[in-house]
Amino acid sequence: METLPAGRHGLLLEFPDGPAAEAFHAELLRRREELDAAEIVPGARTVLLDGVPDPARLAERLSRWEVPPRPAADGPLLRIPVHYDGPDLAEVARMWGVPESAVGPAHAAVEYRVAFCGFAPGFGYLTGLPPERHVPRRDTPRTRVPAGAVALAGPYTGIYPRSSPGGWQLVGRTDLRLWDPERDPAALLAPGTRVRFVPVGPEGEER
Repeated sequence: METLPAGRHGLLLEFPDGPAAEAFHAELLRRREELDAAEIVPGARTVLLDGVPDPARLAERLSRWEVPPRPAADGPLLRIPVHYDGPDLAEVARMWGVPESAVGPAHAAVEYRVAFCGFAPGFGYLTGLPPERHVPRRDTPRTRVPAGAVALAGPYTGIYPRSSPGGWQLVGRTDLRLWDPERDPAALLAPGTRVRFVPVGPEGEER
């Protein structure tokens, strides 16, 4: 881990990979009462601590922490029903070397975890997709991706919380509302949440 100052009262922690960042973020949350930090914000391979009175002192303390890998079953579990009928299903099937009908079951066979959030309110970057299932972004992004679209890009799965432009490969859709400002919490997905996708049929029945 490398520690870098981020302004007068911020500390940026950089890690060699995503799993190390996720494990340290989980440890920070578990030991939050020991920290002098107002905010803890995870990224792909970083964690930002903001509102820190003495960043240098905190960096020295954190350098002595021994953080084990995060247990697979650690964190709340959210089941998300998905209609696997996205417009990029055929292209993803071609890249995976499987029939279109196999994409949904293969994608849903994995348990995912929200590593960090960004891009738009309620958008979580979910890790867990096996390396052989990673796919590139589309060559030409769409000008409009509908809310609820389930998408793949690189090592991540994501769900568009609202209509927006986007270049990820769309494999399905969910009827769940990922972001609702009138709900508490507003976002269904938060860093650390475990996710299982559940294939459903046209009438919403589980397959």
